[in-house]
Amino acid sequence: MELYVSEFSKYVITLLIALYTYESFAVFRKKQESDRNGIYTRQNILMFGLHFSCFIVICFETGDITYLFFYAFQQIVLYATVILFRMLYPKTNRLLVNNMCMLLTVGFVILTRLSLGKAIRQFIIVMISLVIALVIPFFVSRFRFLKEWKWIYAAAGIVALGIVLVLGQTTYGSKLSYTIAGLTFQPSEFVKIIFVFFVASALYKAAGFFEVFTTAVIAAAHVIILVCSKDLGSALIFFVVYVLMVVVASRNWLYLLAGVSGGSVAAYLAYCVFPHIQVRVQAFKDPWSVIDSTGYQITQSLFAITSGGWFGLGLFKGTPESIPFVEADFIFSAITEELGLLFALCVILICVSCFVMFMNISMNLKDKFYQLTAFGLGVTYIFQVFLTIGGGCKFIPLTGVTLPFISYGGSSVLTTLIMFSITEGLSMIQEEEAEEEKYRRKRIRQKKKKQAGRKKDRPVYEYEDLDFEEDGETFEQEEE
Repeated sequence: MELYVSEFSKYVITLLIALYTYESFAVFRKKQESDRNGIYTRQNILMFGLHFSCFIVICFETGDITYLFFYAFQQIVLYATVILFRMLYPKTNRLLVNNMCMLLTVGFVILTRLSLGKAIRQFIIVMISLVIALVIPFFVSRFRFLKEWKWIYAAAGIVALGIVLVLGQTTYGSKLSYTIAGLTFQPSEFVKIIFVFFVASALYKAAGFFEVFTTAVIAAAHVIILVCSKDLGSALIFFVVYVLMVVVASRNWLYLLAGVSGGSVAAYLAYCVFPHIQVRVQAFKDPWSVIDSTGYQITQSLFAITSGGWFGLGLFKGTPESIPFVEADFIFSAITEELGLLFALCVILICVSCFVMFMNISMNLKDKFYQLTAFGLGVTYIFQVFLTIGGGCKFIPLTGVTLPFISYGGSSVLTTLIMFSITEGLSMIQEEEAEEEKYRRKRIRQKKKKQAGRKKDRPVYEYEDLDFEEDGETFEQEEE
């Protein structure tokens, strides 16, 4: 019985996430949010169906019915999240909320399979983070003075990273976090958001050479501190986000060329200076030659990815625990091994649909500060996804960053939820701007109709031979 359930469930789970992914892109065929309600409802049904199917398999494989209680708590939290966002913020973008919950669902499933204790801790962190995330759209849509805090953002980011550099805990050669009252934080995760706000507030009024140079100095300070802390993955994210935001703000592609050139030189210097980067590059180039040491992680990751096939081996059928730090840096490999390559590709596409919606919101905003903020948050999110998946697949050298919403890590899941909630607030601003524009156009049309009516009723005088233009319309009167 267990064998039949396990085999049949692989195809059901893959079908459910494939249909969900299709709906994630079908959303973009409809311009109005009100026309997408049917798609969102189908997404919710598919998400809850996938969640239930996965935990039924977990119960069959472990023989422990208590997993269903954990599932029930997760289901309540996810359902409450969908409903509360819809009730509190009717004008928000529901695709981001649905995708956020779907990715959290995938994370809960794979973490429960890997380590129940870590899954429970992650679930508690998610609950607390969701409470924080629920209030953020309100403040973002109301506090219009956020664009004036340029130097506050700069100081807060540099100070937070500087504290880690001086007082942070060293983990595998890098200073990534510090502990307050027994709680461990990774400040670079939070500073990513502050950094996006800094760049947006610095460049939304003007993006000339002086503004770009001033912003570059502050951005360089962030990156240098991260490099000194040996948090090179975060340093790379900061650098890429800064360069792309400058290009968008200035519309000058020469900055992109300068950024690529400068980044290449910096990468070469970092390779020469830091031995652990040389180790990672060697493991990237030929992991089989160092399979018994520095190449062990990546080779085990590749074994896991290739052994799963299209539909995976099934939950608890693989050996993802053979990969060190699988619940953080290599969780994508565990997903591919046990849930299949098709499932993993759908996870990537769901992340891409989030990025496309970030860009869609950015393009539709009128205020340049909000445009840059949405764009910067979208780039931050998708580039971190790229670094995590690319490193685990040996597409790029390992950077040590986590997969948003899915990997184990409290700071990561909290900051990603905050990023999505900020974007929901920006989506509310976009809807308000659209309504104001619609009202303004309506007033213009009404004014033109009144003016046209007055001109129609006006008597025609002799010897008039006039051509004139008023309110964008040309009126001609010929001499009788």
